[in-house]
Amino acid sequence: PVAILAQGRVTPAFATTAVMADANAPKLAVVRQILGRTGSRGGVIQVKVEFTSEDNPELKGRSLVRNVKGPVREGDILALLETEREARRLR
Repeated sequence: PVAILAQGRVTPAFATTAVMADANAPKLAVVRQILGRTGSRGGVIQVKVEFTSEDNPELKGRSLVRNVKGPVREGDILALLETEREARRLR
């Protein structure tokens, strides 16, 4: 469950809803590196993301490898609903 918000910035409409201190609120992460394509037809892109400090100070600086369906570039901001699971690396 990943949503691409905007190229390099958060849209103002979403910024007001992300401020809520809800445990189920999406955590914002910036795409730092594109690792490659995966999936049977290459429709999924594996990326390395780094969490921003705005939403959760305890996640600041932590990075994960995630799978993203759809177009994504370095610098994009993703809204992650789940932050514990990490994608398996490409072989």
